[in-house]
Formats: sequence, structure tokens, C-alpha cells
Amino acid sequence: MIGKVLRGARVQGLLRYLYGPGANGEHHDPHIVAGFDPPGVLEPVVGPDGRRDLRRLDGLLSQPMALLRERNYRKPVWHCAVRAAPEDPILSDAQWARIATEIMQRTGLAPNGDVDAVRWIAVRHADDHVHIVATLARPDGVRPEVWNDGYRVRDACRTMEDYFGLRSTAPADRTAARGPKRGETEKAVRRGQEMPSRTLLRRAVQTAAAGARSENEFFARLDAEDVLVRRRFSQRTDGEVTGYAVALPRDVNADGQPVWFGGGKLAADLTLPKLRRRWTSADGSVRPPDGVRTLDGRHLSVRTKRVLLRTAVRRAADESRTTAEFLSRLQEDGLWAKPRYSQLNPGQVTGYAVAFPTEHDGEEPIWFSGSSLADDLSLARLRQHWSGDAGYRMSTIEHDELTLEERQAFYDDAARAASYATAAIRRHLATNPYAAQDACWAASDALHVAAQATGNRHLHRAADAYDRAARAPYGRIPRPTPAGNALRTTARLLALTGSIRNRTTVSTMLLVANFITLLDTIAELRRLQRRHAQADAARKAAAQARDARIATGTPVPRQSEPTATPSQVSLAMAGFPMPWAPMDPAATSRPAATKPARPTRDRRRP
Repeated sequence: MIGKVLRGARVQGLLRYLYGPGANGEHHDPHIVAGFDPPGVLEPVVGPDGRRDLRRLDGLLSQPMALLRERNYRKPVWHCAVRAAPEDPILSDAQWARIATEIMQRTGLAPNGDVDAVRWIAVRHADDHVHIVATLARPDGVRPEVWNDGYRVRDACRTMEDYFGLRSTAPADRTAARGPKRGETEKAVRRGQEMPSRTLLRRAVQTAAAGARSENEFFARLDAEDVLVRRRFSQRTDGEVTGYAVALPRDVNADGQPVWFGGGKLAADLTLPKLRRRWTSADGSVRPPDGVRTLDGRHLSVRTKRVLLRTAVRRAADESRTTAEFLSRLQEDGLWAKPRYSQLNPGQVTGYAVAFPTEHDGEEPIWFSGSSLADDLSLARLRQHWSGDAGYRMSTIEHDELTLEERQAFYDDAARAASYATAAIRRHLATNPYAAQDACWAASDALHVAAQATGNRHLHRAADAYDRAARAPYGRIPRPTPAGNALRTTARLLALTGSIRNRTTVSTMLLVANFITLLDTIAELRRLQRRHAQADAARKAAAQARDARIATGTPVPRQSEPTATPSQVSLAMAGFPMPWAPMDPAATSRPAATKPARPTRDRRRP
């Protein structure tokens, strides 16, 4: 059972609609089933011409609004349409009256025993739904509050579902994103857009937030995607940004101005304060805007570490002017840096080496000298750059600088991190299903960035379908966990590869296969948490990911073929041979008659 709250300005127009034939003649026998007075007293009389006289009912509902005068709401007519599921049994008038009374009580508009509550009626003109109409004015001259009335209606509907044994629906836990309105959907159809602007902007904001390392980079990524950005500044503190809004250049209103959507209008976790939680440490300090400390080093191969260190070293060199400042900036970025001193002059620095911090005590770091990262990153070349003799400027790594082997290493490490997160979530299935919320939230980042990096439309659909399964109830931001950090590592690595066409097919197939296992695991987790709407979202996303697997050319196992278990996927990620192998599509499509029979061989000794 669902309830939708609408607001209007005139009671009479709404009553004429409810008692009219409807747009397609679907209204049959309209009558009042409940209200602030008995239904028989409120029911409009039928005139000699056979038409309803709605003037008395209109006057009764509108009378309290005269007491408020200028304190009236701009739209004082409160309208709630409540509909049962198609598979639910047909409810009686008494049952619908019980439902309408519960809704009015839960919203606080008409509590039980309140003689000065708002005036309202519930009109039924079909088997499967009822319309509740109320005027937001009390007879005692008090204006009622309707803050968060939609959530209270949702709670009342769920209570009535349990009471009458109807189909169970999702709670109003604010895990669902803001859906497009009817006007937005019709506007997208008229303009030939693939989807409404609100949906396109939510996808762009989620992808930019997943791949960004700082607030500035987040806005820069939106600009790169041709999204208009408008920052909202504080009225108390000059220069302080308190929010943002986004718009598409081609989406304008009647005046030719862009149609703006704030982050909170897209999804509960896309407001600027909640996005800033991504770029701050546990103590509230701002993380350095680099791609090193935000990555979990345990899932990175030597080749990937070399590329990331090359990026960080170039950035530090571009922001430094001396050797001491350069080494200090590397340490500030979360790297280990050690200078190499001259054997003839112990105080002279002749080189340097960098490494990722180790995860465990006693673990040996993997050091890279500057010249091993790139020819122009040796200390001698850097000093030439700082002195202005080299004639070039250091710059951070660009997507087209990645070689095929480096890009494949990024994909392999992203798949390895996703596999690790899946194993961590599976451990929580048996111990504490609620401890994996951070991983469920970070999986959305990985899916959105993977869809952008691979350009696969099925992964885009999987990311959109998974959207609700990612969020914690009421927009809460979970605490970071190793599993969540692993998936954020997946998103960051894929974001560094950029959107390319000549991607490695094998690595993409392995990544998609790991995503399927991850989504199936999260669906089971949400089922154990009794969050059925989120479990359905995860299952739909897994189905879309399977379509992406087919699109990438991965053969789908038949019923007779064994499928890979999570432990087998982990073995494959570690480099061990798989105990199973998909069949070659070309071999399976060949007719059996054309395949020559192998001659039998007598193995007996003469």
C-alpha cells in the first residue's frame, strides 16, 4: 500500500474531480467512507438533475481557513491518495475508513479525541484506492504543521499492511533517491532525452564524488562532464561554501534559465556536508588531495604502485622549489621518502626513493628511486626543473600516459579489491550483518566509476538499480571499514584509467564477474537485515551486471557447467589456476556432426 501526498489551493475543484467520471470514466459510485463527521452527514445530496450538490461540503471544509486569513498556507488543501497493491484483496468501506483514520492520526492532522482537529473526508470511487482531502486550518484558529507528513503516511500504510495482511512495502527510511516528477519525465520524452534530467544529474554527481579526492576535484569533475555547478555561500562567513546545485545546459525553464537541483534533491547522501565526509579523516581534518593515501595499499600490485607513486612525485615536484621542500611534501602526502647521500660529501643529497607505507609492523616496503619511476623524475632532472633550465613544467599523470600494461594492472587490482570486499562481507553474514554497511555504500562508488570507465550501458543500469541498496537508513554515513576502503580503492583506480575505448577485455570480464559475486552477496546481506527493498535493488543490479558480462564476451555457464565460488575467485585473483574453465563459445556453436571423432587407441602392451 502506498500513499502520495499532494497540495492544492481550491477544495471545490478537487471535489469535482473526485465525484466526477474521471479522465477515462474510471470513477464508479463515489462516496465518503470516513471524515470529521459521520459519512452519512457529510455525503453531498443529489439534486433533481441527478448531479451532486458539492456546495455544502465545500463550505464545511473551507470554513476554518477564514479564521487564519493571511496566516493560511499558500496551498492549504491537503490531498493524499492511498492505493493498495494489485494482488491485495478488495477492501470494504469499513476497512478503508480504518486506513484513512490511521493516516490522519499518524500525521497529527486529526488525532483521536481532538475536537478541534482539521476537517477532512475520505472519498472512495474505485476498488483499490481512496482519496483523503483535508484543509490545513483548525477550527480553533491554529495552523497545523505538516512537516515530514509523507514519512508519517508511509508509516501508517505499513501499519495497515500488517493489520490487514496486505502486501508489504518498503519503509520510508530515506534510502531511495528522489525520483523524477511527472513533469520532468514528460519533458524528457518531448526533448528525446534518454532519462529525466534529475536522474542524469544524480548519476553524474555520484560518479564525480566516487572518483574525487577533494571538494575542488569534485567540482572540477562535474565541470569536465559539462554539468553546470552553482555554489551556495554562507550569509555569515564570507567565502564559505555551504551547498551546491547542478543543472544541465540544455535543460531550461520557460524563461530560458537552467533548472537547478540541489544535492539533497538528488539523494540523501549527496548533500555537500555528507560529501565532505568522504574527504575528511576520522578526526575531522582534511585529507590531502592526492590519490595515494585514499587508496588501500594491500590491494595494489607493484606495477600499480609504481604508477601511483609517479603521479604523486610529479605533483610534489610541481609544487616544490627545493629538495628539502620536495621531500617534505612527499611525507605530507602520506608517502615514505628517504634521501640518498653522497659517499664523498655526506651532507649532499644525490637522490631519493619513495614507497607506500606498510600495512603491518615488520613488513618490508617496496622502494622506488626517482629515475625508476620516470626518466624526468631523477633528482638531477628535478633540480634542473626547479632552476628553470629544463624548459618544461612538471604535470600530473594524464589518462593517455597509461600504457596498456599499466591500465591492465589497474583493472586487475580493482578486481582484486572487489574480491577482498566480497569475502569480508561474506564473513559478516554469519557474525553481524549490520557491520558491512560501509562496504554496501562503497559498492555504489565502484559500480558508477566502473560504468563510466568501461562505457558499458549495462553497468550504468546496474549502478542505477543498485542505488537504493547502497544507502544506510535516514541518510546516515557509516564508519569506514577495510571492506569499504577496498571498494573505494576499486573506484579510485578505475577513475584514474579514464573513459577509454581500447580497454583490456580480459580484465574487464574479471572485474564484472567479481561485481556479480559482490552484488549477490549484498543481496543476501540485505535479506538477512530484512530490508527487502534494498535486497530487490541489489538483485536487479546483479541481473544487469550479468547482462554486462554477456556484452563483454564472457561465456555464461550453462546449467550443467560448474560456476566459480567466491573461494575459487579468490584463488584466481592470487594467481592460482582455476579448477574450472568456461567452454569456448566457438567450440560450443560448432555442429556436433562436423567435429571429427577421435580414434580409439589400444593402450595394451604387445
